[in-house]
Amino acid sequence: MEKQEAYKEKMDAQIKELNAKIEELKAKVQKSKAEAKIEYAQGVEALEEKRDDLKARLKKWSETGSESAEDLRKGIEEAFFDLKEAVKSAVARFKTEE
Repeated sequence: MEKQEAYKEKMDAQIKELNAKIEELKAKVQKSKAEAKIEYAQGVEALEEKRDDLKARLKKWSETGSESAEDLRKGIEEAFFDLKEAVKSAVARFKTEE
C-alpha cells in the first residue's frame, strides 16, 4: 500500500507542475490578439480536459487499494504522457506565434 501512496503522491506533484504550465498558457491567451484568443482558449480547454481525466483516473486507481490494479496504472501513465506532450506542444506553439 505504501508503494501505491508514493506513486499517487508522485503523480499529484507532476499534475501540479503541468497545471502551473496550463495556467501560464491561460494568462498568455488573455494577452494574445483577439483572433488567436479563440484558438488558444480551445487548446487550453482541451488540456484541462486531459488533466481532469488524468486526475479522475488517478483517484479511481488510488481508491482501488489493490496492487493488482496494474491496468489502471498503465492507463494513468499513458494519460500523463499524453497530457505532458500536449502541454509541451502548446507551449512551443504559443512561443512560435508570439
